[in-house]
Amino acid sequence: MLGQGTEASLLADIVFWTIAVSSIVAALAVVVLKDLFRAALFLIVSFLGVAGMFVLLRAEFLAVVQVLVYVGAISVLIIFAILMTRDVEEGSPSNRFRLPMAILSALFAAVAIYVAVTTNWNTIEAAVASGAITADASDRIGEVFSNTIPWIGRLLLRDFVLAFEVASVVLLAALIGALALIRER
Repeated sequence: MLGQGTEASLLADIVFWTIAVSSIVAALAVVVLKDLFRAALFLIVSFLGVAGMFVLLRAEFLAVVQVLVYVGAISVLIIFAILMTRDVEEGSPSNRFRLPMAILSALFAAVAIYVAVTTNWNTIEAAVASGAITADASDRIGEVFSNTIPWIGRLLLRDFVLAFEVASVVLLAALIGALALIRER
């Protein structure tokens, strides 16, 4: 079945906390640093941490997409934009919304932590034990989790083809906009 006991191992806990702490520190560095180039480098570290979390969740396909799209494409695009901009060392100046946004962020974090702690997270095994789903449905869910890439492909090209095509049109528009911005006048 899905859980083979590796989720409860000490090594998995150590890897999780290492990735979690490094992702949070990198995300804070992105917000706090005034040097845009270093902030972009910490953004790459944060993206890699998210990919590591996907690996821990056994979503290897999403981890690869995270690395290819965000680390490989978006981060490189951001770094090129920073390098083509003048006065990179100055960074963005502080403004009057800094303290209200810090308070709002702390409130949002407190609400998110409260919701995560108080939510009753049902697992597949608990749903089977309570009779909410049948054992056959549990086996079908296990089949989806064991072979996710073909399932994602089927969903993208059959059930969500409109959203898939809209996303490709939006990316094409962003590419044309980027070309228009960097074109010499």
